Amino acid sequence: MSADRHTIAILGDTHGIIDPRIAAVVSRCDWALHTGDIGSMDILTSLHPREGVVRAVKGNNDVPHKWAGDESVLDALPFTLAIEVPGGQIMVEHGHRAGPVKNRHARLRRRYADARAIVYGHSHHMVCDLDEDPWVLNPGAAGRERTFGGPSCLVLYTGDGAWQVEEHRFPLHRTARATRRVHNRHHK
Repeated sequence: MSADRHTIAILGDTHGIIDPRIAAVVSRCDWALHTGDIGSMDILTSLHPREGVVRAVKGNNDVPHKWAGDESVLDALPFTLAIEVPGGQIMVEHGHRAGPVKNRHARLRRRYADARAIVYGHSHHMVCDLDEDPWVLNPGAAGRERTFGGPSCLVLYTGDGAWQVEEHRFPLHRTARATRRVHNRHHK
């Protein structure tokens, strides 16, 4: 990475499992940014961006019993995070405190009006709302739970000039689809 550019992998809603294809995307980026519902410290330590920088916020499912032995790490995770990068600020929150879906992006834009991009998770739906500033981004789910078409993440290219976002979505593995179908049959 040059001093005036960053490549940032944005992922979230792993719930204790990260798809290896998402981990491979992270390894090609300078930094990793997790939007919460991490699931355990093992997820954070499994992320290996080129510069070793991993930042994360706490999600509503990041609770002490899921972080047994790593409660101090969980306690240190913020609910919101401001990250300064070339070209502006990225604001990060999990999204469970952002209110109802209707007008969520408008509320986030008002809350973080000075940001260049707002990143949130929680819904498990990938979103790239670039129609107005600040951008509102949701990487979707990078694990196995409620991926809505397959595990996904975003790559954000920042710099003093134009920013770019790449969407990455991977097909579900056959076993994941079969497991999901069986699970749904048991709950009908």
